[in-house]
Amino acid sequence: MVITKRTLVAALAIALPIASSPKSDKSFQKKLGKDEQILHALDRLSFGPRPGDMERLKKIGLKKWIDQQLHPEQIRENVALELQLLPLESLRMTPMETVQRYPPPQLIKAIADGKQPLPEDPVLRATVERLVARYKARKGEAPAGNGAELEPVHPLDEVLEPWELQTLRAGTPDKKRELLETMPPDKLEEMLVAMPRPQRQKLFDSAPTDVRRKILLLNAPQQVVAYDLLESKLLRAIESNRQLAEELDDFWFNHFNVFYEKGSDRFLIPEYERDAIRPNVLGKFRDLLEATAKSPAMLFYLDNFQSVRADVDANNKNRKVKRGLNENYGRELMELHTLGVNGGYTQQDVTEVARCFTGWTILEPRKGGGFFYNDKLHDKGEKVVLGHVIPAGGGMDDGEKVLDILATHPSTAHFISKELAQRFVADDPPNSLVEQMAQTFLATGGDIREVMKTMLDSKEFWSQGAYRAKLKTPFEMVASSVRALGADVTDAWALANKVGDLGEPLYRKQEPTGYSNLNSEWVNSAALLNRMNFGLQLAKNGVAGVKVDTRRFGNNPDAVAKTLMFRSASSQTRSAINKALKDQKQRTPGLVAGLVIGSPDFQRR
Repeated sequence: MVITKRTLVAALAIALPIASSPKSDKSFQKKLGKDEQILHALDRLSFGPRPGDMERLKKIGLKKWIDQQLHPEQIRENVALELQLLPLESLRMTPMETVQRYPPPQLIKAIADGKQPLPEDPVLRATVERLVARYKARKGEAPAGNGAELEPVHPLDEVLEPWELQTLRAGTPDKKRELLETMPPDKLEEMLVAMPRPQRQKLFDSAPTDVRRKILLLNAPQQVVAYDLLESKLLRAIESNRQLAEELDDFWFNHFNVFYEKGSDRFLIPEYERDAIRPNVLGKFRDLLEATAKSPAMLFYLDNFQSVRADVDANNKNRKVKRGLNENYGRELMELHTLGVNGGYTQQDVTEVARCFTGWTILEPRKGGGFFYNDKLHDKGEKVVLGHVIPAGGGMDDGEKVLDILATHPSTAHFISKELAQRFVADDPPNSLVEQMAQTFLATGGDIREVMKTMLDSKEFWSQGAYRAKLKTPFEMVASSVRALGADVTDAWALANKVGDLGEPLYRKQEPTGYSNLNSEWVNSAALLNRMNFGLQLAKNGVAGVKVDTRRFGNNPDAVAKTLMFRSASSQTRSAINKALKDQKQRTPGLVAGLVIGSPDFQRR
C-alpha cells in the first residue's frame, strides 16, 4: 500500500502546526508528569525509545540514567554494535592509509605511469589493474572494450559449482546471502574478481557487509569510505548504549560541517569525525574548536590550506596565478562556529582573522597528509581582532590566540547555548534558559558537559513547552522508527539511503551551515507523504538489511500506537489511521504499524 495525497490531508491538519504554532512562555513553566519526563528524556537525549526502555529507566532512575549519558566513557558499549563496526576498516585508518587502500584517480595515474607499485592485496590489485587499464584506454595506450576490464585468471564457471551459479543467478536474497556468508574467503575473492562488474553489482543488496565492501572495492573503491561512514552513522544511532553522545556527534558535525563530495574530503572525513568531533562532544568547546580548525578536512573544505600572506608571490614572475588570502574559514569561524551572524564582528575582523590563519595548511593534501604549519606562508604583520591586538612577528600562535578570543567571547557563549537549546528544548527556547546556559559556558571555560547539565537541570527542559515540541529530522525519523519497531538490523546501507531520500543525505550538506534541526526546515506535504510511505515500507519488511517481527503488534490501531509511541495517539491521528484502513481488505499488523510510524504523531519528539 502507498499512501496517497488524499489520505495525507487529515494528517496535515495536525502536522503543520508543529512549525507555525510555537509554545507559549507560560507552557515552559508547567512541569511534566513522571512518565512524561521519562519519555521526554528518551525522545530528546536518545534516538527514541526502544521496547523496554521505559521500564529500564524507571528501574535505573531518570537522574542516574542522565548522569550516565553525560559520561559516555563510563558506559559499556553494545558488543553487538562493536562487532558490526569491525569490518568498516576505513573508519580506523589515517587519511594516507585510506588513499592507498581506496585509490583516487591521481594514485591510479601514478601507478599507470610507473611511479607507484601495484598493491599486494588480491582484490585491491585486481581493482587497480582494471582502473589502470581503463586509464590507459582513455589515453589511447591500450585497447578499449574488454581489454579495459581485463580477463580474470579463472572464468566464473571454473570457480563456482553449477548449483552455486544457479543460486547467485536465480536464488532468493536470503539464499544468496547464505551462500556468500559461508563461502571460503579465497574462493569468494576469486569469484568476485571473475565476475563482470554489472553481475557483481546485482549481488550488492543481498550481500553481507564484508562482501559489499569487496564489491565496492572492485567496482568503485572510493565509495567504500562513504559506505563505511553511512553504515556506522546509522548503526551507532540505532544500537549504541551511548545515545546522548551520538546525538551530540550529529549536532556538532552539523555545527562544524564539512562536505563529503568536495575532493580530498572524501578520505579526510572519517578521521575528522573520529578524532576532532567524537572525543570532544562533551568536553571543552575550546578543544573542539581547535581540533576542527587543525583538521585537514576543515582546512580543505573551507580552503584555508591555500590561504597565504598577500605578498607571497609578489616577486615570482613564473607564477601566472598568484596565491593570496582566503577569507572563507575566517568568515565561517565567526559566523557559524562561534559568535553567530549577529555576534558583533565586522568585515575587517574577517580579514584580520584570515591573516592570523595563513600558513595553517595540509602536508600533501592529495595524498592524505596531516595538519602542517608553514611559517614561510604566514602573515607576520600586526592584526587587530575584535579590539584585541595581536602583535607583529607571531606565527602559528596567531591563530591560536584568535581561537582563545572567540572561545571566551560572550557572543559565542550565547550562540552555542541557543543552538544547543534549539536542538534539545524548542525551536524558540526561552531567553531565560539560554542566558543561564551562557553564564555556565563563561563560568566554566566553555565546558559543554556543564552547559548541558544546566539545561537538563532547568524547569524549561522538563516543561510542557518543550514536550513534543520538536519535529524529527529525516535521520532522527529513520533511526527512531527502527528503534521503536525493535527491528533487527544486519546492515544499515539501505536505511542510510532512505535518510537521503527523505531529504538529508548524510555527510553531503554542501553549505557550511550543516543540516538544520528547526521544524520549519522539514515540514511540507511532500516530506510528510514520503515519511508515511517509508513507515509502511519499513514495517512491512521492505527495507533491505532490516527485519521487523510484526506479529507482536496485532491489528488494533490504538494498541499498536501505544506500543510504538509509548503513549496514546491523538484523536486526529487515530481518525487519520482509521480512514486509511477503511478501504483495505486486510488489516495486517505490518500495515497498521507502518501507518503509526508514518503518522504525524510519530514525527514529534
